[in-house]
Amino acid sequence: MVDVFEQVEEELRSERMKRLARTWLPVFGGVLLIALIAALAWWGWQSWETSKADKASVAYDRGIELLEQGNAASARTAFEEAADVGNGAYKALALMQQAGIAITEANDEQALALLDQASDAARDPILADNAALKAAFLVMDTAPLADVEARLTPLTGENRPYRVFAQEALALARIQHGQTQPARDALVQLQLGQDVPDQVRQRAQAAIEAIDSGTAAALAGIVAAQANVPAPPAAPAPAEGQAAPNAPPAAPAPANP
Repeated sequence: MVDVFEQVEEELRSERMKRLARTWLPVFGGVLLIALIAALAWWGWQSWETSKADKASVAYDRGIELLEQGNAASARTAFEEAADVGNGAYKALALMQQAGIAITEANDEQALALLDQASDAARDPILADNAALKAAFLVMDTAPLADVEARLTPLTGENRPYRVFAQEALALARIQHGQTQPARDALVQLQLGQDVPDQVRQRAQAAIEAIDSGTAAALAGIVAAQANVPAPPAAPAPAEGQAAPNAPPAAPAPANP
C-alpha cells in the first residue's frame, strides 16, 4: 500500500514539474534570447565606436603633421575628415584645430562657429569648456557685454574645469565695458581664493592696482576707439606699366593704460 502512495506522489511531482517547465521555459528562453541580442548589440556598438576612433585618430595625426609642415589647406581637410568620422572627443579636437586655422586666416566668424560646434560635440567637460572659453575670448573685444557674460557665466559654476579662468575673463570683460567695481570684487575673490593658479592671482592683483589707480577706467574708451577706427581706403589700381603705389602705413595701436 505504501508503494502505491509513493508511486502516486511521484507521478504528481512529475506532472507538476512538467507544468512548470511548460510555463517557465519559454519565458526563460526569451530572457536568454534578449540578453544575447543585447550583448551582441553592445559588442557591435563598441566595435563600431572603436573603428571610428581609430579612423579619426589617423586623420587627426595626419592633420597635425601637415599643420607642422605649414600646409594649412591639407591640414584642414584632414581635420574635417577626423571631425566627420570621429567620436565626441576627436570631433571636438578636430573642430578646435580647424578654428585655430581660421583664426590664423583672420576669419574669426568661422572660428567662432567651429568652437561652438566643438563645445557642443564634446562629452568631456574639459574639452567642452575649453572650446567654450576660447570662443568667449574670441568675442570679448567686439561683442556686447551681455553676450560675453552669457558665454562666460556658465563656465564659472562650481566644479567647472576652467572656472577660475572664466571668472578672470568675466572680470576683464566688465573692465572693458566700464563696470570696474563688479570687476574689482570678482578679482579680489580670485586673489583670495583657494586653488587659484599663481599667474591668475598675480594678474588679478595687477588689475586691482590698475582699477585703484584709475588707469583701468580708460580701457573701455580705448577699446571703443579701436573698434571705431575706419579702415584705410584701398589704394587705386596702378595703370598698365606703372608701379603700384606704396600702401599707407598702418596707424600705431594705442598704448595700454
